Amino acid sequence: MQARHLLFCLLAGTALVACNREPAATDASTPAPATAPAADAQAAAHTFSDDINAGDFAELVKTLASDEFEGRGPGTPGGEKSVEYIKAQFERIGLQPGNHGAWFQDVPMTETTADESTALKFDVGGKAETLEFGDDMVIGTRSGEKEVKVQDSPLVFVGYGVDAPEQGWNDYAGVDVKGKTVVILVNDPGFHANDASLFEGKRMTYYGRWVYKFEEAARKGAKAALIIHDTAGASYGWDVVRGSWSGAQYDLRAADDPAPRLPAQGWITGEAAKALFADAGLDLDEMYKAANKRGFKAVPMKATVSFDLKSTISEKSSRNVIGVLPGTERPDEAVVYMAHWDHLGKHDGEEGDNIYNGAVDNATGVAGIIEVAQKFARTTPAPKRSLVFVAVTLEESGLLGSQYYVAHPAFPLDKTVGVINIDAMGVYGKSRDLVVVGKGNSELEDLLKAQTDRQGRTLEEESTPESGFYFRSDHFNFAKAGVPALYTESGEDLVEGGRAAGEAAAKDYNANRYHKPGDEYSDSWKLDGVVEDLQALYGVGRVLVDGDQWPNWYEGNAFRAARDKMMAGNNDQSHVGGKQETQAAGD
Repeated sequence: MQARHLLFCLLAGTALVACNREPAATDASTPAPATAPAADAQAAAHTFSDDINAGDFAELVKTLASDEFEGRGPGTPGGEKSVEYIKAQFERIGLQPGNHGAWFQDVPMTETTADESTALKFDVGGKAETLEFGDDMVIGTRSGEKEVKVQDSPLVFVGYGVDAPEQGWNDYAGVDVKGKTVVILVNDPGFHANDASLFEGKRMTYYGRWVYKFEEAARKGAKAALIIHDTAGASYGWDVVRGSWSGAQYDLRAADDPAPRLPAQGWITGEAAKALFADAGLDLDEMYKAANKRGFKAVPMKATVSFDLKSTISEKSSRNVIGVLPGTERPDEAVVYMAHWDHLGKHDGEEGDNIYNGAVDNATGVAGIIEVAQKFARTTPAPKRSLVFVAVTLEESGLLGSQYYVAHPAFPLDKTVGVINIDAMGVYGKSRDLVVVGKGNSELEDLLKAQTDRQGRTLEEESTPESGFYFRSDHFNFAKAGVPALYTESGEDLVEGGRAAGEAAAKDYNANRYHKPGDEYSDSWKLDGVVEDLQALYGVGRVLVDGDQWPNWYEGNAFRAARDKMMAGNNDQSHVGGKQETQAAGD
């Protein structure tokens, strides 16, 4: 992620597949351990107030980000302590088990750890070249196979690897890539060309996400896919790629995930790609220019690749934690608050501090939904609609916990009024603004604006839409299914120091703490801004649970059709207000 946003953005671990984790302690067939005594003790050690409170928030973050929780790796002892602690907090507040009478929702997963001695061996016009794992490339498999062997697979440069009929764009037109290895650029054509007429210009679309590119390559029958890294296009450096693709990687089981999968997929550095292209008689800079033009044709490269990828495969499980505050009048209708509890665990073998505590990312989000839940539970009148609080797992592995929840929701999606996601809160004091990621998406923003107007704050869009943050946190699985979802970042214009202070803090976080052991709780945090943000998000939920509104996506939004189809046949739901205050198809 770009430094400007790293402090305040929702630090989606979906920036990449997960970083190293300590090997999981249990598999899917092993019963979950009993409540951890330490978690129970910590839940009772602090006296909590009824309102959203900086001291309570700090206590929750301090505990979840402590070394005792070992970086909250899914399936690890630290992960189990995390879910038990969250459950204990939900019980303390007075929530009820939210998953059809259970606190937990088991999320079956496959843990895959690639052998890092794997090398990519290229034959480029008779010249042998080797790329080593970590320094030059990273590679893995989601196939569940212990060994994936690729021998003399021809390389094809497919530009951005996009097939988008509505854009009149198909990088695979006229080329058969079955059994071949495709080489792909990251982000969208409009980004590198700085051309507003291509896709959405600088603003990343879902076609720019690496997840889409690998899935599309699989749909086209490719044997493997390699994305060329560039820091600007990815919005993070190679160190993040290398760290995130090393060690254990987690996936939903193939049976729980209908998306296509490649036998092997990975990244190569820009430097390695430039040398590889040159040896194949191609200029990488010229290939960027060609790929940015409509009518681009894929370029078969005079090169093949071979590798023998061995992996350790284990079937494991992790858990979502779900609590519900039942509504008094329409308990079958629900508003969801969510945050991911997982982080990157322990990196065994690393010298020094090898616990990736994840204080900002995302102990702050979990603490946030607990604080909001407590305020709802202690405030009268009781909500008319139900409130669901979901702490999901496996966000850092590709939004897998939320993906599983959306496939197996505690409340049907057509009874889910809206979703508010909290992921990595700003901890540097009050701001004059609140950032809405993907601003202009849904009528939930109208409700939020009413709250920030009362606070004397403005709503702003993210300053780096090319980073694609809207696709990088758990709300996105709800959005794809059609459920309106709100995703905010703490503001950048700090009351103390303005934008300059906000940008400086973001750069410091990016350099020293993001996805590093340094993401730890600090007594120097200024949490009055957190309180204000949570009060605004609480206010949105309060309006929804006390009223009968069913916010929709704005007209023209890509997700609106799915919501309208979901809600078809019902006609008693109104939009939020203003120009949107019309009767809509709804429940």
